[in-house]
Amino acid sequence: MTQALTLARPYARAAFAVARDDNAAAAWSDALAFSTRIAADPQVHPLLGNPGLTRDDAVTLLVPPDAGAHYLDFIGLLATNGRLVLLPEIAGLYEQLRADDEHVVLATVTSATELPEDEVAKIRDALKRRFGREVELETGIDPSLIGGAVIAAGDVVIDGSLKGKLARLQSALAH
Repeated sequence: MTQALTLARPYARAAFAVARDDNAAAAWSDALAFSTRIAADPQVHPLLGNPGLTRDDAVTLLVPPDAGAHYLDFIGLLATNGRLVLLPEIAGLYEQLRADDEHVVLATVTSATELPEDEVAKIRDALKRRFGREVELETGIDPSLIGGAVIAAGDVVIDGSLKGKLARLQSALAH
């Protein structure tokens, strides 16, 4: 995973630079999401590493119909360099760069059960105050947390789950 991120980073930066220069950051986000969904398909994924997949075939397969010429060139470059398997990492890094540029913090709240909308709004407001930026919040459910929630925003992780508290108590008792 770390190696994939290292390899994907320059491509994501280049993609974002081109998209920003073209004032097409949102369009590139949509195109990358489309390409990533296609690339993740279990029938398509094995093809991406196949040396018989030509540049033109890759572009035809992975590029949405309304994509611009720069995006076609980008996917072609990935195909030529054998980096199509990095599309998920490239798309994720691209979204981080875009959020940073737009002064938005991408955050995830994972809880043991579904959170009521007013709770999600309170968490969003608290994160907005903490980071001084707009917050885009995704929610997820992980029953193994038992109770509480884990909030991840960039490099900050706030573990308020019962599972996390029990692990910290176990560690404290062991030492």
